Amino acid sequence: MKKRQMVLMFGACMLGGAIGGALLSPTAVSAAAKEIIELLDRTANIQQAQKDTTAQITTNFAVMKTLIEQQADSNAKLSNALAGVQKSVQDMQANSGAQLSTTSTQVSGITDNLSDMQQRLSKLNTQLADIQGNQQSLDAKISALATCGSGTPGGASAIPGTTSGATPPTGSASAPPSAAPPPSAQVLYDSALHDISTGKYELAQNEFQDYLKFFPTSEYASNAVFYLGQIAYVQKHYPEAIDHYSDVIANFPNSFKLGEARYKRGLTYLAMGKKTEGVADLRAVTHLFPRTEDDQAARNKLKELNIPVTPGGR
Repeated sequence: MKKRQMVLMFGACMLGGAIGGALLSPTAVSAAAKEIIELLDRTANIQQAQKDTTAQITTNFAVMKTLIEQQADSNAKLSNALAGVQKSVQDMQANSGAQLSTTSTQVSGITDNLSDMQQRLSKLNTQLADIQGNQQSLDAKISALATCGSGTPGGASAIPGTTSGATPPTGSASAPPSAAPPPSAQVLYDSALHDISTGKYELAQNEFQDYLKFFPTSEYASNAVFYLGQIAYVQKHYPEAIDHYSDVIANFPNSFKLGEARYKRGLTYLAMGKKTEGVADLRAVTHLFPRTEDDQAARNKLKELNIPVTPGGR
């Protein structure tokens, strides 16, 4: 507004000067009027350009404000999404321990099952060869008996003291039926392995307990005790798992599950919050079972806990 007043005043002064000059010279008055008109036109153009610029700035400011609000909304949504992802990751980490233990138990059961199947296949091949030999011997004996029977007059029986068509003596007491025998060790053990590998822990627990009841000194007795510890660990019955692992360590010194039992006992102690006992078991694994899978697993766990393998080490 001030600029506009100044321009009008300037124009008035010029006009006054032009009028004054007109009193002196008509030609000078005409030239001055022309200049005043041009000056007024330029002033009007400048004012219009200023209005246009102000309107454009206002429009741009409104657009910028809208973009800023949209960006703030997008940032809020992204922040919420990241919070959800972070919570999911935390939940996965919390559940990973139990899931890994369950998977480890099932894989261990499947591995043992395959090993046992290979041993059984070897035994079956041997038994098949024996059966074939016995069958050949039996065929030879039957042929010999048939030859003797065909040469006996009147078709008498080739077995001394009997006659053809004789009936067994009557009145004799029949033998009482025998009690059903327990299932074989191999069948019971294989069934328990199958159930633990498929996550049927309660059924597998009963089968391993029956196995130890009927076959406490069999070759897989230590395995059955170990898997009872595994089932207890998965079910978070930690004191019971400690008892079973300790049973393997104390009573089965030749078991091939010895290193794994000590490693799993260390993990169980850690799960119970008994860090000193757990670290002691993990270190014992690295000392007693070097260059084994259990040794590597124990070292990885100690590294995860930021604890040296040997006391006082780094």
